[in-house]
Amino acid sequence: MNSQKKIFSLRVIVQVLFFIVLIPFLPLLISWRWGWWETWVYAVIGILGFVISRVLAAQRHPDLIAERSRFMQHENAKPWDKILAPLMGLGGGLVLLVAGLDALLDWSPWFSLPVKILSLVIILAGYALGSYALIENRFFSGMVRIQTDRGHQVVSSGSYRWMRHPGYAGALLTYLATPLFLDSGWAFLPTGFITILMVIRTALEDRFLQDELEGYRDYARRVRYRLLPGVW
Repeated sequence: MNSQKKIFSLRVIVQVLFFIVLIPFLPLLISWRWGWWETWVYAVIGILGFVISRVLAAQRHPDLIAERSRFMQHENAKPWDKILAPLMGLGGGLVLLVAGLDALLDWSPWFSLPVKILSLVIILAGYALGSYALIENRFFSGMVRIQTDRGHQVVSSGSYRWMRHPGYAGALLTYLATPLFLDSGWAFLPTGFITILMVIRTALEDRFLQDELEGYRDYARRVRYRLLPGVW
């Protein structure tokens, strides 16, 4: 009962309503183009992806949702992640903000239907990969820290057999395809910002885990690539 109260606190409910329900509809709210079907599809995918992945993760790891609900509240989170984590959240909102302004002011030409279909497939693949990582990894926290209170161990199953940070890889796929699906060339600017932040965060987190999480250095020898198999 106490853990449920922690999960469903007013702060968490407000955050979910804002970031998971309101933000995906930001392009619609800004442009006022209610017939813009791509934004409806994008928002529904984002909301359903969040709900389904959390339900599946909660069934497998009930304590994981409580862990993630304490975002920015962990005392032992790394100082650099207290900066990078909210910046990445801000960057995600900026992508949709710019896409909405782009549609309102007609800054960019629309992309062709085949490009949109391909980008939609990439978005879905990104959500699938990120959700798979979340469901597989009991220690998929929103902040970089050693979870001694939860018996933190190396996870090497599922998508972690292919790369060391599949959650970031899935998010990156979705971010990179979003400007194409929402007809916004200008949205590639905040997408580039997020990409840089994600690469920096991946590198810092990986180095931190190799230094402080028992068994991770051996895992890193077996799984060579951090974010992009065959490249890095």
